Amino acid sequence: MLRFGPPMSGLTSNLPTELRQWRRLLKQTMFYTQSNMWWSRVSWILVLVLMLVQLLTLEAVPISKDKTKMTQPEVKIEDAPASVDTGLHYDRYLREVIDFLEKDEHFREKLHNTDMEDIKQGKLAKELDFVSHHVRTKLDELKRQEVSRLRTLIKARHDIEGGNDIAVDHQALLKQFEYLNHMNPHTFEVDDLDRLIKSATNDLENFDKERHEEFKRYEMMKEHDRREHLKTLDDDERKREEEHYEELRKKHADHPKVNHPGSQNQLKEVWEDTDGLDPEDFDPKTFFNLHDTNGDGFFDEQELESLFTKELEKLYDPTNEEDDMVEMEEERLRMREHVMNEVDSNKDRLVSLDEFMTATNKKEFLEPDSWETLEQNQAYTDEEMRDFEEHLARQEQELHQKSVDLQKQRDELERQQEQLNAQKVELQQAVDHMERLKAEKLELPPEVHVEGNALPEMHAVDDQQQHDRVALVQEHQPAEQVHQDAAQDPSQHQNQQLGEQPHQDLPLGHQGSPQVENHSP
Repeated sequence: MLRFGPPMSGLTSNLPTELRQWRRLLKQTMFYTQSNMWWSRVSWILVLVLMLVQLLTLEAVPISKDKTKMTQPEVKIEDAPASVDTGLHYDRYLREVIDFLEKDEHFREKLHNTDMEDIKQGKLAKELDFVSHHVRTKLDELKRQEVSRLRTLIKARHDIEGGNDIAVDHQALLKQFEYLNHMNPHTFEVDDLDRLIKSATNDLENFDKERHEEFKRYEMMKEHDRREHLKTLDDDERKREEEHYEELRKKHADHPKVNHPGSQNQLKEVWEDTDGLDPEDFDPKTFFNLHDTNGDGFFDEQELESLFTKELEKLYDPTNEEDDMVEMEEERLRMREHVMNEVDSNKDRLVSLDEFMTATNKKEFLEPDSWETLEQNQAYTDEEMRDFEEHLARQEQELHQKSVDLQKQRDELERQQEQLNAQKVELQQAVDHMERLKAEKLELPPEVHVEGNALPEMHAVDDQQQHDRVALVQEHQPAEQVHQDAAQDPSQHQNQQLGEQPHQDLPLGHQGSPQVENHSP
């Protein structure tokens, strides 16, 4: 017989109503078992089962929470993927304009639904009139900042070229920047967007050509330097250098097979090695979504070039002497251009999902031709190499001639400087001499006592000083001035030549014209 402990009135009052009812039922059942043991056992089992079911179905009373005092988890907002640098000198201005235009819902919809030909013809630029006022205000600010930047660049270039004293005509110089309307530097209008689109399209089309030409010059200069280095070696050293060069070329050409860019085999290799997926499960649409890193539904040029890294690693290793990383980037550019030409049907420099899926159904995708690398396609011809070396020779001659001319100018300037220094010394000596004479002239003669009409006796030293003064004046006075003075006052000139004393040196009582004997006939 079961024995219950003391009643727990405090806990019982807090129990739910269902539990209290089942507790009373349990007591009644226990009382009934005293009269009928067999039936009590069956009832006891049933009661326990019912209690277990009831307890399992009970739900806790919800506790209300003050949501204002709860700390909300921080939601991390992922930054939008950074726009890729186009390499244009106005790239930042271009990207900022596009980013703000895409914030306008109307313009973004038109941009995604407009064909590339319509964009080139300026139809998209007309949609600027329907852009929100906030976006237009921001575009005006961007244009003013760009004009200010260009003016600063023009001023800096003008100062470097030594034109500090010449006024800068900014309006005339701004004409060279065709991607904005320089006549209106304050507001961004439809003409500005049209200019920006056309300039960017044209510049991007020429950008790859300029890169190819730059790479060609790089390769020819590298070969020119190698040939010039060989000329400085003797026969044995030249032979060893040539053998080493051929050995490096063979090592570079010895590499695994390179898949055709954009082919099924090339993409499957990326799927397996980079994505870590089973090549048997290759799916072009899934592959496209995996490598559309910014999620805009297109493969841009940079996203395409990233797909060729695995193939380029077969050809180039930065730790190997025979591998040139500049050539690796040129190879990447060639692969990207090839895929763009094959897949980009509307020539907007983007590969859409539809264009990609269409290309995967072509024969070239499933059974491509072999890919010829740079070592199989020399960047320049022999004729271009000859022209390049002749051009370098002419430049060297011009530089040598300029060097000779500059040396002559330097020698002439040094000679003139020596003459100026000598003249400066002579002039200083003359000035010092004149200062001494001036100081001597200011000294008073000694007082002499004279009796009657007798002339004072002139000291020999005074006569000599007077003679030196006359001689010095005649030495520094031009000949024309001497003749002119002689013509104006012949008697004075004659007296100076004879060394006669001037009349003011006579003592008082003897000044005036000297007495002359008058011999009468």
